[in-house]
Amino acid sequence: MRRLPLPLLLAAAAAATAGLALALPALPEPSGTQCIEHDCFSVFWQPAPFAAAGAACERRGGHLMTVRSTVAEDAIALLVQNRSGSLWLGLRLPAACTEPAQRLRGFQWVTGDRRTDYANWRTAGPRCGLRCVAVARDLRWEERRCDAAADGFLCEFNYADSCPQLPPAAGLAVAYSTPFGARGGDFLALPPGSAAHVAALGLELRCAEAEGGGGGGGGLRWRRDAPGAWACELGNGGCEAACRAEHGPPRCLCPAGKRLGADGRSCASPCADAPCQHHCVPDGAAFLCMCDSGYELAADGSSCRDVDDCATKPGICDQECVNTDGGFECRCRRGYEMVEGHCRFVSHCYEAPCKHECEDVPGGYRCRCFEGYAVHPREPTQCVPHCDRSECPAECDPHAQDSCECPDGFIFDDREGGLKFCVDIDECDMNYCDHNCTNLPGGYTCHCDAGYELLDQHRCAKAGEEEGAYSGDAAPGSETPAPTRTPPKASPLHPGVLVGIAVGILSMVLVLLALVYHLAKKRCRSPSTMDYKCNSGAEKEMGLHQVTPGCTASSQKL
Repeated sequence: MRRLPLPLLLAAAAAATAGLALALPALPEPSGTQCIEHDCFSVFWQPAPFAAAGAACERRGGHLMTVRSTVAEDAIALLVQNRSGSLWLGLRLPAACTEPAQRLRGFQWVTGDRRTDYANWRTAGPRCGLRCVAVARDLRWEERRCDAAADGFLCEFNYADSCPQLPPAAGLAVAYSTPFGARGGDFLALPPGSAAHVAALGLELRCAEAEGGGGGGGGLRWRRDAPGAWACELGNGGCEAACRAEHGPPRCLCPAGKRLGADGRSCASPCADAPCQHHCVPDGAAFLCMCDSGYELAADGSSCRDVDDCATKPGICDQECVNTDGGFECRCRRGYEMVEGHCRFVSHCYEAPCKHECEDVPGGYRCRCFEGYAVHPREPTQCVPHCDRSECPAECDPHAQDSCECPDGFIFDDREGGLKFCVDIDECDMNYCDHNCTNLPGGYTCHCDAGYELLDQHRCAKAGEEEGAYSGDAAPGSETPAPTRTPPKASPLHPGVLVGIAVGILSMVLVLLALVYHLAKKRCRSPSTMDYKCNSGAEKEMGLHQVTPGCTASSQKL
């Protein structure tokens, strides 16, 4: 016969067990329950397959029991009470076969993990198929088919907190009931939602969160809806502090510095419901409101408003103070930075590319030059030679005496004794200006006569005339002459250049003398070659002529 694959077997088993779970009647009360701290274990003696048993536990808010330690095994021993039969545990085989070498042999808890400190297998041989685990009367673990019914099952319920059992009181029997259906009078701990019934007093209490910030039971306490204490002999009447029943019904009392809560049983600080915006300080049975630093108490005595520290504490900051919500902030002006709560001047000169000197100014820096120099008009970080007199000492390279530098508008002068000067050039001798000229150290300025005005640096025109008009000696309408060159720039002249200029001038003088001599010689030719006559008003046409004052020389046509 052909066997179905394992996935199909699992699907078929799940469908079958789901049907059984639906067919399972409503759960009766547990046959026994044990609660240890925040965990409760219950036994249900009702035959069911594994899946149906797990669904029944889940309907009560739990799951099939996990036995991870001997403590859980001891709880099972108390629940079984020598009754024979098998009970499902929350352990099943998710793989195809068991693995005997492992503590859980490949089985997995219904919680989805394999963590455990305990195992108690009856047999250790390998098994395959859909296998689940049940515990017998002798507490040994047995592998069974999951779709086969066990005699019952064990459920586990886990909680974050619990209420302690009420202290026994003479003549007062207490019956408890749990959310998962367990009833009895012998519980060490009760989960949240449990109820305690005291028939003699007609009293019913619930395990729930305490009101008014009360303590005890880790946040859970026995309480009732009606305010006030119940019988003091039963759980201190529910009072957080003291319970008193002299001279009247039971009532709860609170220690000094605390007041009774709204439930009449818990004790709370006077500040518990105080309307203080920031802080509350108990003051006996009353309270006082206080505010954080930087705030002051408002007129209503509970809210807080900001204090303008900049106005109330003058000089609190070095330069600028900005008020903030609950405080203030100190700031520095431009050119300063905050250092340990104080404004310190920030120097920008350490990174400035100044050629000579640097001066810090608000928001930046400014370059300065040494004496004898001026800031370059187009490059403010550079320095150029400057002289405000008719002559100044030349700036020479100490390692190269022939390398000297003069400002613009000055000429180098190497004097006797090795003295080197820069002498101002008189640009006014160069006739750059139309009318008048004023020489300045390193430059010049043109001025116009009365009734004239400058058109540009050099030219003058009558006031009101267009730029094309000319103010010189030329005929009206002629183009205004302009200088053919601009003033020379300052540059050092080598002594050899001066010698060359002198030689050139001397040569020109010699040439002029030779020309004069030649003309004089021609004038003194013999009368045989030329006829002279005095003719004060007439000239005779000729091909070649020479005119002397008061005379006319004539010759034959060539």
